Amino acid sequence: MNDASGRRGPERGSASNVRNLADAIRKVRLAEAERADVVVELRDTERARLEMLVEALEGVFAEVPEGDDQFVAAIDTGSQPRFWIDMTAFVSMARDRRTYRFLKDTRLGRTVILETADLDDMADCVMHYVAERVIERERALEGDWLIQRAAQQDARPGRRTLGRQVPESQPVTPPPARANTGWIVSAFLGGLLLGVIGLFAYAWVHVGG
Repeated sequence: MNDASGRRGPERGSASNVRNLADAIRKVRLAEAERADVVVELRDTERARLEMLVEALEGVFAEVPEGDDQFVAAIDTGSQPRFWIDMTAFVSMARDRRTYRFLKDTRLGRTVILETADLDDMADCVMHYVAERVIERERALEGDWLIQRAAQQDARPGRRTLGRQVPESQPVTPPPARANTGWIVSAFLGGLLLGVIGLFAYAWVHVGG
């Protein structure tokens, strides 16, 4: 029986009630793409600022002594770009994407060497760090050379005394004791002679008298 009021329920084909999964997926993908573009843009901004620092330090690393391979001087390709100075020190950007942070991993943990938004200040700091590392390496090599030279000196058929080389055929010994022995013998013989003369004199006085 029909409803006398003539009212009907909501039509299922109404546009306001349609749920399209494909459209929802498309919207989610668009949102993710926009967020990804923002992340990529920020990462590109960080890398661009680090590349500016690399350009400012090209002359410094070009003057590193030949054979000194302790420096990396390269930007990695990770999610957070870092300009590696050596195996334990690097420069990265802070959260504001404008501030340079010079960090170093030590036995006590990671420490901040310098944090500044000035490119020149950071370049100067890295330059001084490189100079210190070069000097430290030179001192270490010099110490190794001195140790090696001392070992070679000890291995030679001779030994050092007061800064000069003394061959084994001429050992360092005190002067011979011949002079002292001769003086003792002379004193002994002299005393013995005096004793004999005294006995003769005593006998001459008492016996001859």
